Amino acid sequence: MEAYFDNSATTKVLEPVKEIVIKTMMEDYGNPSSKHKRGLDAERYIKEAAETIAGTLKVAAKEIVFTSGGSESNNMAIIATAMANKRAGNHIISTGIEHASVYNPLAYLEEQGFRVTYLSVDGQGHINLEELEEAICPETILVSIMYVNNEIGAIEPVEAISKIIKKKNPNTLFHVDAIQAYGKLLIRPKSQGIDLLSVSAHKIHGPKGIGFLYIDKRVRIRPMIYGGGQQRGMRSGTENVPGIAGLSAAANYMYTNHREKIRGIIELKDYMIDRLAEIEGVTINSLKGELSAPQIVSASFMGIRSEVLLHALEEKEIYVSSGSACSSNHPAVSGTLKGIGLRQELLDSTLRFSFGIFNTREEVDYCIETLKELLPVLRRYQRG
Repeated sequence: MEAYFDNSATTKVLEPVKEIVIKTMMEDYGNPSSKHKRGLDAERYIKEAAETIAGTLKVAAKEIVFTSGGSESNNMAIIATAMANKRAGNHIISTGIEHASVYNPLAYLEEQGFRVTYLSVDGQGHINLEELEEAICPETILVSIMYVNNEIGAIEPVEAISKIIKKKNPNTLFHVDAIQAYGKLLIRPKSQGIDLLSVSAHKIHGPKGIGFLYIDKRVRIRPMIYGGGQQRGMRSGTENVPGIAGLSAAANYMYTNHREKIRGIIELKDYMIDRLAEIEGVTINSLKGELSAPQIVSASFMGIRSEVLLHALEEKEIYVSSGSACSSNHPAVSGTLKGIGLRQELLDSTLRFSFGIFNTREEVDYCIETLKELLPVLRRYQRG
C-alpha cells in the first residue's frame, strides 16, 4: 500500500483539472492578448476563472491578480505594498512562525530601511493580541500574518487581528498568507477585514506554478513586473492560461459541497491523532477538530531524528514531511517549533502528516502499524 501524507507540500491534481489543462494546452492554446478568435477564447478562460475564484471569496473579479504561485503572491503583497506606502511609514508587523516566502521578503525590506516587529506565539501557535495592539504605531503600514501555520496547523484569529489593526491605525493594511487555508476554510476577506490574501493552486489539487493575490480595490500597491500591461498593469507577461484554468477548476471543486469535503478531512485528521496517541514516546503538536487546520498533524517522536524516520517510512511507501517542503533543502531548526516552546530534544524529531481528499482511514492504519514496527528498531539503532 502507498500512503501519501504530504498534501501540504503539494497535492495530486483532480481529474477535471487535468482535463482542462490539457484542453487549454492542446486546443484552446491562443495568446489571450491576441485579437483573433484563438486569443479571445483564451481570454475568456481568464475572465471566467477570475469570476469563479472571486465567487469563492465573495469579492470582485477585478480584485484577483494571477501569479506564479504562493511565493510570488506573498512577495508581491509585502514588497510591492511596502514600497507603494513607504511615505506613510516604514514599520511592518509579522510573526516568528511565517513561511520563508514571507520571512525572506521582510528581511529584504529590513535591508532597505524598513523596521519589522516579529510577534511571538503561544504553545498552540497563536499570536498574543495584546502584543499586536502594543506593536501597532502611526508608522505601521502593513501587518502580515498567516491564516494557517504550514507546520502545525494553527489557525490565527484573523477577524480579531483585523479589528485591532483597524481600531489602532485604520491606514494599516492587513495581508494574510492563506496558502494553507484556502480550500480548507471558508474565507470572506471583506467581512474579515483582509486587504491582501495569497493563494497557491497546488495546495488544493490544482496545477503547480499558478496562484493568485487578492488585492482589495482600496489598496495602494505597486507592480513588481512591468511589460505589456496584462492584468490591468498589475502583473505584466502573457498569462498562464492552462494554469489559471486548472486553478479555477480546483477552486470550484473544493468550494462545491465544501463543508462535506472538509468534514471528511477533519475526521481523518482526528483519527490520525487518536491513533498516534496509542504510541509511546509520541508528542502531538496539533489540535483536534476545528481548533486547528483540517489537514495538518504535527507529531514528535522521542529519540529518533525526523530525517531518519522520514526515510524509513519512505521505504514502506509512506510519504510525509519533516517541515516546510520549500525549505527542505536548507535544514534548520523550525522557527514554528521553537516558537511554540517544543522541548529541545524534540525539535529535530518532528514529522508533519498532511491530508487531502484522496486519503483514507486504511492508509492511516497502515501508517500507524508501520510506525509501531519501525520505532523500537530505530530507537535501538540510534542509541547504538
